[in-house]
Amino acid sequence: MRADRLVATLLLLQARGRVSARELAEELEVSVATARRDLEALSTAGIPVYPQPGRGGGWQILGGGRTDLSGLTAGEARSLFLLLGPAAGGSGETRSALRKLARALPETFRDDAVAAADAVVVDDQGWGALPRARSPLLDDLQTAVVERRRVLMSYEPWNREVREREIEPWGLVDKDGVWYLLGRTERGERTYRVDRIRALTVTDARFERPDSLDLDSLWQRARGEIEEQRAAASAVVRTDARLLPVLRSALGASRVEVLSAGADSAVVRVSAQTELLLARTLAGWGGLAEVVEPVAVRQALAALGAELVELYGPRDV
Repeated sequence: MRADRLVATLLLLQARGRVSARELAEELEVSVATARRDLEALSTAGIPVYPQPGRGGGWQILGGGRTDLSGLTAGEARSLFLLLGPAAGGSGETRSALRKLARALPETFRDDAVAAADAVVVDDQGWGALPRARSPLLDDLQTAVVERRRVLMSYEPWNREVREREIEPWGLVDKDGVWYLLGRTERGERTYRVDRIRALTVTDARFERPDSLDLDSLWQRARGEIEEQRAAASAVVRTDARLLPVLRSALGASRVEVLSAGADSAVVRVSAQTELLLARTLAGWGGLAEVVEPVAVRQALAALGAELVELYGPRDV
């Protein structure tokens, strides 16, 4: 959820008085589902934004449209800045937007709203996880998406050599700190990890985005395909039932399927892209995770164990 988009949503509501989710989606160039979620986020945060059902209905700010922020109560302004403040941390433009919004507030509760924006820090990096650097290509990709300009890129898949691509960039998705580019090539719809783009050129060639495009639906399909690829190989593993939460945390909840669980032991199916990657992942668990099947993963683990013994085992002096 982008803070600058929520700001634009609120100001659009104030300027027009009432808008439908579809009108908002067209105005901000997002899907209807995304526009609806933004409206619901504002409402949940305490901003008086409510849906009006029926013919000619839509979403509006209680009390009618306003051209500035002076109609917000102190509590509403505080809720808005609590919602937007954490998202503004990495964006100079969003911080600038918040400063302008603050100046538009009544002076009597301006200080509280500004303090609310600084009251929450969002740290989306898991404990022990390596920091994810923001790709320097994101700004250019965002410009290409908004201006609907084709891009040329050098892309390196995880298991293949670098290849050149020409793509119509339809949108970007932030999945737990990993950015994905959604778009279309001459071969159809495609999804690319931004951190695997090695070079990028935004061209002057324009494209028309399909009127029926729903970016959320497109991402749901792409996510399903990615999950299938990530789970191409699997193994049945016996472990201590008390370790299930740790196993899920380490491997990812979607990669651990509980087949049976008792008071002391549990049998789970874990997955990865290849059997070798699966063996390497499980090797660190030693005897705490016993692979029941398949034989190929057991053999890969035995080979890894032999390598470790050769490297670290007792040696004649």
